[in-house]
Amino acid sequence: MRRLPKKKLRNLMFLFFGTGALGIVGGLLNNHMFITLMGASQLCVGGVFGWFFLTQEPPPENERKRRKRR
Repeated sequence: MRRLPKKKLRNLMFLFFGTGALGIVGGLLNNHMFITLMGASQLCVGGVFGWFFLTQEPPPENERKRRKRR
C-alpha cells in the first residue's frame, strides 16, 4: 500500500470507529442483528486503519534536498 498522510489515516480511523460504535448501539437498541454485525465489521476496519496509522514509517527524505544543504 502506498504511503498515506497521517492526517488522512487518523480521520479514516476515527470515522470507522465512530460509525462502528453507532452501528452496534443502534443495532442492539432496535434488536437488529444485521446492523450490529455491520457495526462490528466497521470496528474491525477502524482497527486496520489504526494499525496502519501506528506502524507507518516516516516519509523518505529527498536525496536532492539533502545534497543541496551540504
